[in-house]
Amino acid sequence: MRAAVCVRAGGPEVLEIRELPVPAVRDGWSLVRVYAAGLNRSELRTRQGHSPSVVFPRVLGIECVGVVEISTNPAVPEGTTVAAVMGEMGRAYDGGYAEFALLPNATLMPITSTLPWEVLAALPETYLTAQGSLDALAIERGGRLLIRGGTSSVGMAAAAIAAGHGVQTAVTTRQARKAAALTADHVLVDGSVLDVWPDGPDYVLDLVGARTAVDSLQVVRPGGTVCVAGSLSGWLIEAFEPIAMIPSGTRLTAFHSETMRGRADVLQRIVDEVQAGVYRPNVDQVFKLDEIAAAHRYMEDDQATGKVVVTLRQE
Repeated sequence: MRAAVCVRAGGPEVLEIRELPVPAVRDGWSLVRVYAAGLNRSELRTRQGHSPSVVFPRVLGIECVGVVEISTNPAVPEGTTVAAVMGEMGRAYDGGYAEFALLPNATLMPITSTLPWEVLAALPETYLTAQGSLDALAIERGGRLLIRGGTSSVGMAAAAIAAGHGVQTAVTTRQARKAAALTADHVLVDGSVLDVWPDGPDYVLDLVGARTAVDSLQVVRPGGTVCVAGSLSGWLIEAFEPIAMIPSGTRLTAFHSETMRGRADVLQRIVDEVQAGVYRPNVDQVFKLDEIAAAHRYMEDDQATGKVVVTLRQE
């Protein structure tokens, strides 16, 4: 099989297309013929060498969609369309940047879909993260939500879901050229959310992370909630002093993708909503496997507005 192998830590050039043996099936794991995989910034950071637990060479990819080729789980037989997300995929074992992936049965989510593979591949990590983050915020109809990192695929998905729940949305972007692609009540390029909501939003979904989390705590209304669910600016908040930096009564929480692993029911609902036209899949660019280095360079240069996808096979 053909696979994109990260041979060592470094730039996009360390992703090499190689011929590898198709993985041998073992108990508790099933073989999936991969048709497409969504790309994520966590894979970019792993490729750069910022994931100490990852041993190279490694086939990256924390998510993929495809069809079960050989099953060890009677509940998910051969021929089933599945999505797989997280569970140390592409980190502790080879992931979605390959024509076949041997995956733990616990990660497989059987779904029914009429969507093209590249559209389906844009949904699992993005929309499950968005839905899980909004659940962590406990959004309610009529509330006001600020999304920091609005042009990310998760930010765009969260805005779509929130709007469907009757929540007012404001999104931020540092790039004016991307503003036209955003669908929200307020798109903030240079201004402050306090210009549109002087009392502050009820909720902040912070996808930028370390660099903006403290400011998010300051702009949310007193008693509001901030959820950090992204790390576009890194993992750590330097010199973080909780008592000094978290206003009294304001809540700070986080979303971890692992909590949505295996939630086929949630993903099926999302797929159904996309098929019905309620949500947009927000696919920005589709690359072929041979173009994986270019796809990583595209992500690294922050060119995308939405999801970047790589296709592995053509039907």
